[in-house]
Amino acid sequence: MRLVRRSCLAALALAVAGCGFELETAPWSPRPEPARPAAVAPREPCALHVAERQAFFGDLHVHTAVSMDANALGTTTGPDDAYRFARGEAIDVGSGNPGGPRKVRIDRPLDFAAVTDHAEWMAEVSLCTSPGSASYESEGCQIYRGEKNSWLARVLGLRGFRARLLGFFGPGGRRDDVCGEDDARCRAALASVWQANQAATERWYDRTSACRFTTFHGWEYSHSPRSTKVHRNVILRNEIVPELPISSLETTVEMSLRRQLLAQCNDTGSGCEAIAIPHNPNLSNGQLFRVEYADLPPERQREEAALRARLEPIVEMMQIKGESECRNGMYQVVGGPDELCDFEKSRDMGQDLEDCGEGAGSGAQRGEGCTSRTDYVRYALLEGLREKERIGTNPYPFGFIGSTDTHMSAPGGTSEAQPPNQYASSPQALLTVGDAPRTTAFSNPGGLAGVFAEENSRDALFDAMKRRETFATSGPRIVPRFFGGWDLDDGLCGQPDFARAGYDAGVPMGGDLPPPSHSGPPSFAVSALADPGTEDEPGGLLQRIQIVKGWVGEDGQFHQEVHDVAGGVDPAATVDPATCAPQGPGASSLCAVWTDPGFDPERDAIYYARIVENPSCRWSARLCLTLPPAERPDGCTGDRLPKVIQERAWTSPIWYAAP
Repeated sequence: MRLVRRSCLAALALAVAGCGFELETAPWSPRPEPARPAAVAPREPCALHVAERQAFFGDLHVHTAVSMDANALGTTTGPDDAYRFARGEAIDVGSGNPGGPRKVRIDRPLDFAAVTDHAEWMAEVSLCTSPGSASYESEGCQIYRGEKNSWLARVLGLRGFRARLLGFFGPGGRRDDVCGEDDARCRAALASVWQANQAATERWYDRTSACRFTTFHGWEYSHSPRSTKVHRNVILRNEIVPELPISSLETTVEMSLRRQLLAQCNDTGSGCEAIAIPHNPNLSNGQLFRVEYADLPPERQREEAALRARLEPIVEMMQIKGESECRNGMYQVVGGPDELCDFEKSRDMGQDLEDCGEGAGSGAQRGEGCTSRTDYVRYALLEGLREKERIGTNPYPFGFIGSTDTHMSAPGGTSEAQPPNQYASSPQALLTVGDAPRTTAFSNPGGLAGVFAEENSRDALFDAMKRRETFATSGPRIVPRFFGGWDLDDGLCGQPDFARAGYDAGVPMGGDLPPPSHSGPPSFAVSALADPGTEDEPGGLLQRIQIVKGWVGEDGQFHQEVHDVAGGVDPAATVDPATCAPQGPGASSLCAVWTDPGFDPERDAIYYARIVENPSCRWSARLCLTLPPAERPDGCTGDRLPKVIQERAWTSPIWYAAP
């Protein structure tokens, strides 16, 4: 396979800097085999099966030493370590980092997880880090291991991590000395690494009746045109999988990725089924939710929109690189500011960003370029309603999850009591800001994926993701429930079985309201349970529940409303910045039934719930308190990092479609 360069000296993808290029690609030769028909391995029925469904917490965005960037920055732990960590065992992270390893342990085990190593360059990493491989002594591998300098990096004046990777990949993407002239060496290595990841995933899947832990096979498709993030995590229903993971080295066109998933998996009749989860759109410069099929004939546009809706049912709301819900002051968004939109905006920490308007930009991974309203899921949902008006099909009817994007094999390590498990480093390095547009200090520990399913099994969880009965949290294990309907009882919160009544009278989060049973507005029932936390680290109390409504007006503008429906702001509920101890009242549970007072039966609309905790200390503020005042970096003393945050959860939306 060979890559054709258009406009740049080098093709450097993923989270490292690009420099204004676009790649054309060719498939592997021979082409990968589609998934083969097979029987799924048997498992015992889960002892705990709840018809009204229960909340499970997990992480579907996890990198290990198999991933090029994690490996190059010192991660030595693999997929087995990631699953071990998810189950509550301690692991050493950063063993290959100059600062040495540190031991980390999750506060509570997860219910499910997926290792999603970057499909790009899995093979090269394996060949270059395995002594005795056919490529180990090649120039490219020596550059990657830091044993030899890259002439191209020297010409461009690059140092360190970027220089190593630029020299490793060269001007084409795959090097002949590493992969061989026909790339056969890398093709074989990729198959081997993919099989090893699968074996680890199978080892940790609990097939007993206890159903303690569910693992999913997956990978990350990591297209980064001009340092813009348009990545997706591919998650598979079961162990029936394609021969090779699909990467952006095989296709840089997201529509082609979806077609390849059909040809390699979903439409093979093999039992293979995949979904693709777009992740952290906040760094996409308007690219992730652009109307990519706009130049096609109308029928093809509708076809591509429907396929995207089918294969991408959920999106990543929150992760280490920031929150992607909303942003104030965006192009043609009306309805007043939302005071809670300023949460963990990594690109806003001391920067003045240009608005992309109806266009798009590039460079967000370098801290450059414009930001678009569709970089935030609230407005991407409304872009979907606008597309439905234009072509009759909504390409973006997605639900929400959170994840970490850990690069240290540490899924679900989201406690603010620890630094983000992205890359190992000293407290001083983590907290140094300077004038950089992006540093680790602007990151956060990441979010969690919440799923409502009958049981903790692959089929039950995967079906829940497909129907969008999911929620995202910024890290805590808040449990929200959200139902919508035309005949919800105002006293639903007082009923002993809130969930059963909600299912009987309405649709859950992720659902579409049925045709109205009367001429009045819809009602929504929402409840939330606070995260109880642990004995060593109690969870935060809840402050309030809000329902967010959005619609596209006749003027084409994006309209938003935020309604407080339960709880409220109490000035006495604060946190002591000197100790990070919480103060004041809050709630362990909240519930409300709300009827939309401004309902317009002629306009499509989306509704979702946001549950907000009382104020608490950000991880960086907690870490600053562990350092002597004289040793605290500028992240402790300056004003670019927030000292106090409000953790939260978001339910997937409920959609109303006008007749």
